[in-house]
Amino acid sequence: MIRLLSLAALITLLGTAAFANENQATFEPSTSVSETLMRHRTLPDPAEEVWWVPTGEAMRWNNRHLRQIFPTVPVYRNGPVRPLSYALNRKIDRFSVDTPAGSMPFTEFLDSDFSTSMGVVIVHRGQIVFEHYARMQEYEKPIWWSVAKVLASSLVILLEERGQVDLSKSIEHYLPELADSEFQGISIRDILDMASGIDCSDGNYDRGTCYYEFEASLDDAVRSDKTADTPYKALISMRPGKWASPGTGFDYSGVNTFLLSWLVERILNMPFHDAVTSELWFNIGAEGDAAFFAARYGIALSTGGFLAKARDMARFGLLFTPSYHIVSDHRIITQQHVNMLLHGGRPELLENARHPRPDLSGIRHNVNQWDIVFANDDIYKGGWAGQGLLINPRKDLVAVYLGYAKDDEFSELPVLPRLRELLHQLYPDDPVTPILD
Repeated sequence: MIRLLSLAALITLLGTAAFANENQATFEPSTSVSETLMRHRTLPDPAEEVWWVPTGEAMRWNNRHLRQIFPTVPVYRNGPVRPLSYALNRKIDRFSVDTPAGSMPFTEFLDSDFSTSMGVVIVHRGQIVFEHYARMQEYEKPIWWSVAKVLASSLVILLEERGQVDLSKSIEHYLPELADSEFQGISIRDILDMASGIDCSDGNYDRGTCYYEFEASLDDAVRSDKTADTPYKALISMRPGKWASPGTGFDYSGVNTFLLSWLVERILNMPFHDAVTSELWFNIGAEGDAAFFAARYGIALSTGGFLAKARDMARFGLLFTPSYHIVSDHRIITQQHVNMLLHGGRPELLENARHPRPDLSGIRHNVNQWDIVFANDDIYKGGWAGQGLLINPRKDLVAVYLGYAKDDEFSELPVLPRLRELLHQLYPDDPVTPILD
């Protein structure tokens, strides 16, 4: 039977189709067949070298296309997309930043040879005020490297607020497998703040060292005869000793992060990537599913293997701001959690860091896997070779960015200091309202 549409329904249908065609985005492929073949063929032999050693254009391609190189595990979205509206601030495009060639507009800098920026998204009061993709397509889901660490810490604090975790207790209280390990007696609070005292620095990638072998247990480094079968067994069996007493000094190490993700798995009785789905990604109106690098046994690389769209990472950042309601009907990251990040850190940890910063001026503390909380309330988590999540809850600002490292040993100019200066100038403390055209 042929059903006739009413005139009103027909007009509505035609209008909707016309609107969709008028606003349809043009798809631009992120790579070509020939480049894909070339990049795969030139990857290091996994029995000889780590996949992430290449820099420059090879690193950019690998960062953007990791899902076709290694197995991943999914982090699912759910429900209607919670749209982020646009209120573009053209002052951002034109903001003058310093370079060796003199001052240039911010967007021009991102596109220039001085930068390896792939994408930048800035959100103010829940609206996108700047979005620029210099070296990627907006739909891509690149790796965020160590920005992923704050997913684990955020879940631990969520569990603490529910009364399921006591941060003052030692880790073996929840993970009894660690009762005779190097981590015995270390509080969850010290693990959260990278103050476990364990002699397993993240920056030591010499083969056979504690951290290298931990990475190898995840198939994120070259395995050897001494490599543990899983990262769980690695943490139980490693005996690196301590460089300091727990709770006395900061030393960056992803073993702390993996302990947190293991704790989340134990409390919630599910794999870590499913916990990120259940507690976060399912509930923020994300545009797309995300994923974790999981090259061995489907174990998520919680320390730095998160893959997601830039706008969706900005949605996660919004959970820490007054505009959380743009992406979630309920407050996932509580005001208590935000206040703790801003004011609950221990400045002495950075003052007594294993590798001290030359200048701590303008820095308040580190806390809960976040690298720096600045004196102006900027909360920052960085990723290796040019990724970042920057939040200022007081100003209701979120900025995310992606990048990579040049072949000539990191000669690119960092985005973070220029981004912070831009936001400081255009979104002053008083009044909070931005400087617009």
